[in-house]
Amino acid sequence: MKPKAMTLEELKALDKEMLIPADIAPILGVAQYSINVQVKEDKETGKNSFCFPTMLIGTRVLIPRRAFIKALEGTSTENGDNS
Repeated sequence: MKPKAMTLEELKALDKEMLIPADIAPILGVAQYSINVQVKEDKETGKNSFCFPTMLIGTRVLIPRRAFIKALEGTSTENGDNS
């Protein structure tokens, strides 16, 4: 049985600082595989296609939870720059 997708409100309530593509894919309406592929391509080209920061550690993609939430709420600027 597939776990229920989290809502943005449920993500806000989490105590973990880093999210994985499986956490955010349903909220963005994309496949988690697509997020993985794009992050890896971005790291190779030196850019960020998302409006929130991403991290690639080995083959694992991580997304800072607070920055992701701020980006979706419109409280940060493009490409994960919170300045």
